[in-house]
Amino acid sequence: MNPANRIYRIGLIGARGHVGGELIRLLAGHPQLGIAFVSSREREGQAVTDFEPQAPDGLRYVNYGPGQAIEAGADAVILALPNGHAAQWAQAFDAAGSPSLLIDLSADFRFDPEWYYGLPELTRSGYAGQRRISNPGCYATAMQLAIAPMRDVLSGPVNCFGVSGYSGAGTTPSDKNNPEKLRDNLMPYALADHLHEREVSTRMATSVQFMPHVAPHFRGLSITANMILDQRFSADQVMARYVQRFGNEPCIRIGRDIPQTSAVAGTVLAHLGGFTLADEGRRLVVVSVLDNLLKGAASQALQNINLGLGLPETMGVL
Repeated sequence: MNPANRIYRIGLIGARGHVGGELIRLLAGHPQLGIAFVSSREREGQAVTDFEPQAPDGLRYVNYGPGQAIEAGADAVILALPNGHAAQWAQAFDAAGSPSLLIDLSADFRFDPEWYYGLPELTRSGYAGQRRISNPGCYATAMQLAIAPMRDVLSGPVNCFGVSGYSGAGTTPSDKNNPEKLRDNLMPYALADHLHEREVSTRMATSVQFMPHVAPHFRGLSITANMILDQRFSADQVMARYVQRFGNEPCIRIGRDIPQTSAVAGTVLAHLGGFTLADEGRRLVVVSVLDNLLKGAASQALQNINLGLGLPETMGVL
């Protein structure tokens, strides 16, 4: 079969959550990806279209363990599992010598040098055919996009204030995804040593101090990053840095106005803007917004799958 017409088979482990639903929708609309299986213990045997109307007819949830997933022979397998659960799957695929591309959406391998860290706009030049790809965190993606163009001129820690919709807390009931407890409320949590704080500090090679909050809206997140610079900048110089770094990126939009979370909800885009200078041009505040379920998870995973399978990076994304 001509590679341009080949349909690659994709398996999904952990399909019940919000991100799993987005992945099913994206995979169903991709011109060269087909769904090999969707695995969910809670929904085993049920029709996928009962939950995700855009899924292919006849597809039913399965409850696969690692051995069954390997035997399915998918070209790529997405691990959409809670933190701490991906290692047994990766070990099983490695032990079996499986050629399947693995995409892990959890934090389990974000610090593992043997896994490619897949934030395409920042790391695609380092992709060299790796078959193990770790998807970045949603907050971590927004923070890194805000910081990267100024990383070489930072002087001191970067402070990031984050607010996310409650879908970021997953589907397991908790205060952070309880609409009643969030009504008219902004809920701070994990205000020091959050996992994404360590993730961004490691990737940006600088100290990042992150303060996350959850709000009553369902999807979309906003990061306000405060950066102290080692030299004076004008507004035009700052804008030029962001345009030079991201101006040709199809999934990033740059503007001088403060970007709004509502503008990116339900889209695969990240918006950067609100560039504000203070302290005689040595302090910069930048706002970065994206949809936590899409550019923060599912559509970024699709960018990484495309990259790993040799397809155009934004195929089925834009």
